[in-house]
Amino acid sequence: MEAPTSHVTNAFSDSDSASVEGAGGGAGAGPGVADAAADADVEALRRLSDSLAAVFRSPEDFAFLTDARIAVPGAPAGADVMVHRCVLSARSPFLRDIFARRSAAAEGGDRLELREILGGEEVEVGYEALVLVLEYLYSGRVGDLPKAACLCVDEECAHVGCHPAVAFMAQVLFAASTFQVAELTNLFQRRLLDVLDKVEVDNLLLILSVANICNKSCMKLLERCLDMVVRSNLDMITLEKALPPDVIKQIIDARLSLGLISPEDKGFPNKHVRRIHRALDSDDVELVRMLLTEGQTNLDDAFALHYAVEHCDSKITTELLDLALADVNHRNPRGYTVLHIAARRREPKIIVSLLTKGARPADLTFDGRKAVQISKRLTKHGDYFGVTEEGKPSPKDKLCIEILEQAERRDPQLGEASVSLAMAGDSLRGRLLYLENRVALARIMFPMEARVAMDIAQVDGTLEFNLSSGANHPPERQRTAVDLNETPFIMKEEHLARMTALSKTVELGKRFFPRCSNVLDKIMDDETDPASLGRDTSAEKRKRFHDLQDVLQRAFHEDKEEYDRSALSSSSSSTSIGAIRPRR
Repeated sequence: MEAPTSHVTNAFSDSDSASVEGAGGGAGAGPGVADAAADADVEALRRLSDSLAAVFRSPEDFAFLTDARIAVPGAPAGADVMVHRCVLSARSPFLRDIFARRSAAAEGGDRLELREILGGEEVEVGYEALVLVLEYLYSGRVGDLPKAACLCVDEECAHVGCHPAVAFMAQVLFAASTFQVAELTNLFQRRLLDVLDKVEVDNLLLILSVANICNKSCMKLLERCLDMVVRSNLDMITLEKALPPDVIKQIIDARLSLGLISPEDKGFPNKHVRRIHRALDSDDVELVRMLLTEGQTNLDDAFALHYAVEHCDSKITTELLDLALADVNHRNPRGYTVLHIAARRREPKIIVSLLTKGARPADLTFDGRKAVQISKRLTKHGDYFGVTEEGKPSPKDKLCIEILEQAERRDPQLGEASVSLAMAGDSLRGRLLYLENRVALARIMFPMEARVAMDIAQVDGTLEFNLSSGANHPPERQRTAVDLNETPFIMKEEHLARMTALSKTVELGKRFFPRCSNVLDKIMDDETDPASLGRDTSAEKRKRFHDLQDVLQRAFHEDKEEYDRSALSSSSSSTSIGAIRPRR
């Protein structure tokens, strides 16, 4: 078969560089004939592009043709990307090799994991970025950038260099480079080069990391990013956590040659500070306490709280705060308070912990940003404005913004829970039942918000109240629960500890999650709330009361293991702000 002419290949491969020079026109053809032939070729290519794009965009209409699907981490359930091996193999040498190896190995199934295709988890490519790359492979044209993935929620942002826009372009660049699609790689390298001067310095690390991985296909971007990072005020600890050793060496050498750091310490903190940081990396707050007794440094001089908030598990931050030896509003050399760092980390539990310890949400960075604005610039439009199903966890980014906005809106209102508690009746047993039912219901309806408040209030360290008959629970449950159905009911130490933790949970919910608390108020505080049902003497209402208790308890304990597992995995997983996972 005769090879296609070069102008057809170029037009299909890169719509930005399509060439129709000489298309269909012989040496003796007049200008009008040549132009008409060129227009006809362009129209034919456009129709071909539209037809192939339709095959990809409407998988339900072409389901009988699809022979593979790609699973994307974090995508909605059932949102695998349906593809056609022949098209992708023709367009991408990399994907052709992937499909050929799977075929030769006779691996079962047509479902491919995106992480396996991309070679690991160092760079996370989202659903929207993958769709854009694949649509380009089908149609040869770059579609519009998706608003949900490329815009932040700060109304004052131009959405040029904010984190969602930068992260999306970096993901597309990495996927295009990995798939060996040179035209798309060059296009997004140019786009990133055009906006580098508008990118916040913290987001430069994301671009530099991707450019370093892409290496030869992104040399211009790599060199310029490296120069900007060298001249930036990013500290060596932050760089060391985010970049590989070879890049760190290049940065150190460049800063030494420019006289930006001294040869003695090379920009790193002294050994006493590094020992505290290593103790925090080991989750050993007791060792931190011992190191402080040596008197060589303190938590503020070591910026230990900044370090823990940025790099350690939320539990370590809480333990460090409990030492009460650090200024929660202390600024680092870049002008960031601990709350500013927490806003970049986007972990609701850490933000609430800092606010309850006196962190000021109105403090500004040197460039005039509050913590809430930092959080908004990091949050994708789709995550914030997307609808969360009832009973499903809310996006952490959205929760962080709500918490910070609520903290700015008013000061802590102590004793807010007492109003609702009063409606539970005068009896101590009624109050305890009210709290237990309210928190259990919150865990069902608002799992993420409830988990944040319960962790801060340390509810898991108390004994759970047994709201129904002990005969309904297995022996191990009976040994670890406090029975409120004892007659007569006697206040014990474990009751007091549980009530204190649950009361604090309700107060935190009312302070930081009023949206959720208002819903719970309507359910719990009306005339048929569980507490009033428990006091009612009619057999029908008492039956309804116990039925509600059983439903809540079953749901509570069915979810408990799942949420505990998710909390454990989140504590051990990365908390990177972009597509790149940090190096520990």
